[in-house]
Amino acid sequence: MTHSLRPEARGSSPAAPRPSTALLTDQYELTMVQAALRSGAAHRRCVFEVFARSLPAGRRYGVVAGTGRLLEGLAEFRFGGPELDFLAGHRIVDDATVDFLREYRFSGSIHGYAEGEVFFPHSPVLRVEASFAEATLLETFVLSVLNHDSAIASASSRMTVAAGERPCVEMGSRRTQEHSAVAAARAAVITGFSATSNLEAGRRWGLPTLGTAAHAFTLLHDSEEQAFAAQVEAFGAGTSLLVDTYDVEAAVHRAVEIAGPELGAVRLDSGDLIEQAHQVRTLLDSLGNTETRIIVTSDLDEYAIARLQSAPVDSYGVGTQLVTGSGAPTASMVYKLVERTDDDGVPVPVAKAAVGKTSVGGVKHPVRTYGTDHVAQAEVVGIGRAPTFEADDHRELMVPLVIDGEILAEHTGAEGVERARRRHRASVDELPAAATSLQDGEPVLPTIFS
Repeated sequence: MTHSLRPEARGSSPAAPRPSTALLTDQYELTMVQAALRSGAAHRRCVFEVFARSLPAGRRYGVVAGTGRLLEGLAEFRFGGPELDFLAGHRIVDDATVDFLREYRFSGSIHGYAEGEVFFPHSPVLRVEASFAEATLLETFVLSVLNHDSAIASASSRMTVAAGERPCVEMGSRRTQEHSAVAAARAAVITGFSATSNLEAGRRWGLPTLGTAAHAFTLLHDSEEQAFAAQVEAFGAGTSLLVDTYDVEAAVHRAVEIAGPELGAVRLDSGDLIEQAHQVRTLLDSLGNTETRIIVTSDLDEYAIARLQSAPVDSYGVGTQLVTGSGAPTASMVYKLVERTDDDGVPVPVAKAAVGKTSVGGVKHPVRTYGTDHVAQAEVVGIGRAPTFEADDHRELMVPLVIDGEILAEHTGAEGVERARRRHRASVDELPAAATSLQDGEPVLPTIFS
């Protein structure tokens, strides 16, 4: 199934139109198009690739995320009346460029690593093939989406690895910009989080949502007993009660008295979480609530989650550290031209030679190789063509995302999220054991250009 970027194929829909994404960009993307239209080079066939020159310090792998959001935004990447009026009124581009933008529809092809796939330094995670004018307009939007979502996914993957079988819930909406919060929730679920508190993410992609009450609900009432009783009456004994507004031990006693043995969970949000978890578990068991779960929150990151593995904790709520990439808020990906045609239509590899920011010219074909135990060994990147191997111990990493302007719909929406979840689990499972270490180290796979 595909979505067309051509207006005649879109048809009518009862849904309200989504806003244009075309101005989610930098001005120089449009001014380059204007200059290229004048020079006659705007319609040269080009190949752009997205990659990161390095991973954040100490990280063993990165995770590609945002692909589905990118494709959903690409469907709305067009210049309508309001966008064109702004560009013309502020003289950002000339009339000829405005006319070009009025008819703009991406008609090229995009291939990339499947969303949820792990990546390494210089992995060509996305390839855009189109005319220069069509492809260069996408640069800022592509990098904005992939850099943010991949940073969140790379951090959240480390958190779910540290958590093991214990579920993690994303709850960072109050710690980031509102639209970033929606994207972060999606990236977290792709990498193993079981649910999110963000309702827009739940609505948009069918993600599971969770949430009960904050300290304000307890403080609203004249007593903790009244607050707990009101919550149990509203949601049943299986609800989760926040027990650290005042005294934790007294609150656990009150929670059990009100909800009984069917109390679903208690949540701890402050103090020494390891010590409190042990104390609360002992208390709950002594009161007969052996099935009541303990949820912990409070600025958790992958290191705190790893330390809590020794505590009787059942699940984690993660906020600030998740939505800020746990110290690495961007994946540092770049969008570079690697091939273009000359005046005769012949492909010409091109590369940047600036010190510290070099690129490798030519179209890349990445393959992951495996040992006899099916543990990944290397990222082998062929230039100009796919590398060849004698044995069947490798996997090609590029998948089609857009073909001649047609978006492959299986990568978008709720289906895209589920596909990305499966891909991520499989990708992490095939990595060497060192990938799960939280100690600083080098990327677990080398990138080899062939």
